[in-house]
Amino acid sequence: MAAKRHSRRRHARERYLRIVGLSAVAAALGMLGLLVVSLTFLGHSAFVQTMVDVPINLSEELIDRGEPAKGNYRKIVTEGFLNLLPEIQARGERREAGKILSPGARWIIKAAVVANPNLIGTTHTFTLPLADPFDQLHKGVIPRDVPQDQRRVSDNQIAWFDHIAASGRISSPFNWGLFFNADSRFPELAGLAGAIAGSFYALLVCFVISFPVGIAAAVYLEEFAPRSRWTDLIEVNINNLAAVPSVVFGLLGLALLLNFLGMPRSAPLVGGITLALMTLPTIIITTRASLTAVPPSIREAAYGIGASRHQVVLHHVLPLALPGILTGAIIGLARALGETAPLLLIGMNAFITSASGGITDPATALPTQIFIWADSPERGFLARTSAAILVLLGFLVTMNGLAVYLRRRFEWQW
Repeated sequence: MAAKRHSRRRHARERYLRIVGLSAVAAALGMLGLLVVSLTFLGHSAFVQTMVDVPINLSEELIDRGEPAKGNYRKIVTEGFLNLLPEIQARGERREAGKILSPGARWIIKAAVVANPNLIGTTHTFTLPLADPFDQLHKGVIPRDVPQDQRRVSDNQIAWFDHIAASGRISSPFNWGLFFNADSRFPELAGLAGAIAGSFYALLVCFVISFPVGIAAAVYLEEFAPRSRWTDLIEVNINNLAAVPSVVFGLLGLALLLNFLGMPRSAPLVGGITLALMTLPTIIITTRASLTAVPPSIREAAYGIGASRHQVVLHHVLPLALPGILTGAIIGLARALGETAPLLLIGMNAFITSASGGITDPATALPTQIFIWADSPERGFLARTSAAILVLLGFLVTMNGLAVYLRRRFEWQW
């Protein structure tokens, strides 16, 4: 009887532990689902953009064929758009109606004419973005049934917008500009191209520095370094550095790389070096753990057939530890991709209107771009902030999925 009671209690504890574990997993998945759903709800509208088809007369009187960049594109675009509303004659109303179209539309026309001067002297239909208030109006974010003084668009503007929409010129295509445009002070034109390029260059510098240095340091400490107080001190400091807040590495980059060495501010080179310093402890720790996981019999067999110590490490131990090493490196880079504080301190939060062309050009990054947009007062940046977070999460999930794939692809069973 005592044995049966003991068995029942043991099984009851096992069931309780299983229930607690499943509850914890369910709670974690529920919180993650809530995060993704809330971000999707707030940011889904940023993945489409309200556009209008406008016939533009690219008159030779307003554009110099010899220097097409010097044309009066503001007047060209305004006149082309107002031709859609011929009933408007008063100067004040024309000015008010002109605000329906994005102020950046003239730059789109200018870029098209500079790229193709043969357009001069012709009438061409361009698909141009609407200003942010009317983009929000079309998406239902700005309500129509509230008093005029409580919304950013007037009754007249709504009537003109509805007139253009009734003509079939309004569309809502996928917003490729979110990925291929650089930052802008106009929400309808702002995109992540500059931030994606800056993050890519910063991660490239981070990988080139941290991956070989981290693996080399881990191999030496695990396989070649003699056990002494110095190596113990180094190991303790590496473990402590892995837990240091990222803002400390940002302060180090600010003091050492910018103020002392005079490296270019806001450059991915500085950001990559700072992120490499932050990532190194993680790569060293995971690489050492992967080397330790290789069975001692592998080393003994290699020594038994006459291999030297270097041959044992390079030809046998390191290849078997490669899946864990790659996993640790990718996870470390994924952490670096999502860091904001170090990049803010070294200035990678500047207003950059074009994608970075190299590691020394001024740039921003995905986390800092999200920080900038979240601090913007325009309502359109709210949706773009959530959309940018979803894009960042997509990159992080992809990198972690790649780590899992590489681990399973190259993993050895023994």
